[in-house]
Amino acid sequence: MNKRFVSIAVCYLLIMVLSGCATVKEMGKGFIGVSTQVLEEKRKDALKKTFALGYNDCYVKVKDILNMKDKESSIYAEDLEKKMIAIYFSSTDTTPVGIFFTEESKVSTLIEVSSPSMYAKEEIASRIFSGLSPASPNQKENKADVKEETGN
Repeated sequence: MNKRFVSIAVCYLLIMVLSGCATVKEMGKGFIGVSTQVLEEKRKDALKKTFALGYNDCYVKVKDILNMKDKESSIYAEDLEKKMIAIYFSSTDTTPVGIFFTEESKVSTLIEVSSPSMYAKEEIASRIFSGLSPASPNQKENKADVKEETGN
């Protein structure tokens, strides 16, 4: 009887793991510290801005901004299917920040920055948004090219 119970329990666990159950995967990611679930949950409160750039160009430029030597953030996950980059705020502060990309058209991409920390979210959004905005301070921003939104 005891042997049968153990066999059933092992089979049940094996089915759960092999079925691709999202909660089991997220538990594993959470255990090793690379889960992005909280970033997805906080996406509704993300800071948002649309840029006149195609998705691929926007994605590459954001990665370049995040990898600048004077910035301490580090990428810990990329999900091309979800069009997301997840970073730790700095080398000493592992607060997660998520950057989500939505291709609005071939030449327009919405960027959403989410985090459980308001400070981290605002700081990373500021770095990205200013890095993608026109370079010259005297150059006026074309409101048709860039629009800013806040999530509610």
